[in-house]
Amino acid sequence: MELKDKLISSFLAFEEGLDPDSNLDSLRNEAIKDFENLGFPNKKDENWKYTSLNSVLKHDYSVFPKKEDAIEYRDIKKYLIHDIDTYDLVFIDGIFSSHLSQTTHDNIDVCLMSSALNKDKYRPVIDNYYNKIAPKSGLNSLNTAFAREGAYIHIHKNKLTDKPIQIINFATGNESSLLLQPRNLVVVDENSHVQIIERHQSLTDHPVLTNSVTEIFADRRAIVDYYKIQNDNSAASLIDNTYIEQKDESNVSVHTFSFGGKLTRNNLNFYQKGERIDSTMKGVTIIEDKQHVDHNTLVHHIQPNCESHQDYKGIFGDSSTGVFNGKVVVEKEAQKINAYQSNNNILADDKATINSKPQLEIFADDVKCSHGCTIGQLDEEALFYLQSRGIPRKEARGLMMYAFANNVLESVKIPEVKKRINKLIASKLEVDLGFNL
Repeated sequence: MELKDKLISSFLAFEEGLDPDSNLDSLRNEAIKDFENLGFPNKKDENWKYTSLNSVLKHDYSVFPKKEDAIEYRDIKKYLIHDIDTYDLVFIDGIFSSHLSQTTHDNIDVCLMSSALNKDKYRPVIDNYYNKIAPKSGLNSLNTAFAREGAYIHIHKNKLTDKPIQIINFATGNESSLLLQPRNLVVVDENSHVQIIERHQSLTDHPVLTNSVTEIFADRRAIVDYYKIQNDNSAASLIDNTYIEQKDESNVSVHTFSFGGKLTRNNLNFYQKGERIDSTMKGVTIIEDKQHVDHNTLVHHIQPNCESHQDYKGIFGDSSTGVFNGKVVVEKEAQKINAYQSNNNILADDKATINSKPQLEIFADDVKCSHGCTIGQLDEEALFYLQSRGIPRKEARGLMMYAFANNVLESVKIPEVKKRINKLIASKLEVDLGFNL
């Protein structure tokens, strides 16, 4: 039985295991019908032209994970940013782990999506924001139908969170293969600020597919800093769907660091619904072997006097494949827009591949928009210069590639995150630089 058919036939049993008082029955039923009609994306879809899910979908995934042996803090410590105090939401095989989480807080709502969906105190926010900006697609509909847990974060008006929030999803894998569908909702009210760190991590060698959906709403003058750390093993695949709606004078930045996993697809969409908005998307990808990372971005400029900045760097070794498909849409009413898009890549080996397609669709006549793409190899003359100064070739290559990717880190606002990414980059390049650039 194909995975699509199995999921459709499993939906009834899945629904019976949910809270009988759930307010989402009609939404789930509509979503599974949409998934039945739309199915999984394939290469006939222009946005998926360079990314095939065939190798990922061939496994017989379970949507009903077995109860796993207890996971302790020592088992996951190395995956957490633990040098600072944080609010932690830890999920094991899609189930919230209370003994590994830390959610005590004041003036903000940090709780489980299941609680938010079924408690009256959260109903106004759920009714206004849940499933409101994620466009209809096979993957989004599949998540809406099957998602039972995730993070609900609501930062109330005029509040500054005193510490970052970590959302960590672990897959343990008693199953031969596992399909996880986390669902997150982040609502940041007027004049508020939040920092969020997200990670998906497999603790098993069995195949794991995560189909995640996150909706983020930034109200007037809200500030959101979101960091995605993707460094999974070779049996894990991630499809990350993130949708962001911004109101006047808000500032949202998303940094995506992709260092590992069998297949990683990042769908990142910004919708600017106001003036004087700033949207930032930055990413570093360093992969090898036969790994595949695809960044698919959209910035939709709807109102005038706004800015957007995209800067993605990629280093591809062995037979790895990178994809960048970035689109900026400027509507006729969106005058005086400043939109910048850049995608620069290094092919470290002859068999590595990059497919890059930066796009601008401009319907306004008073704008400042630019996009660019570079694909190349390391400069042999620069390498020779470093070697002539006593630096071994391996370290010289690592130093040059490190410097190439480092400028993306300049806008990371959490020092501990920057330190962690510095170490990951050095580890991926197999060099000990001995200092932070």
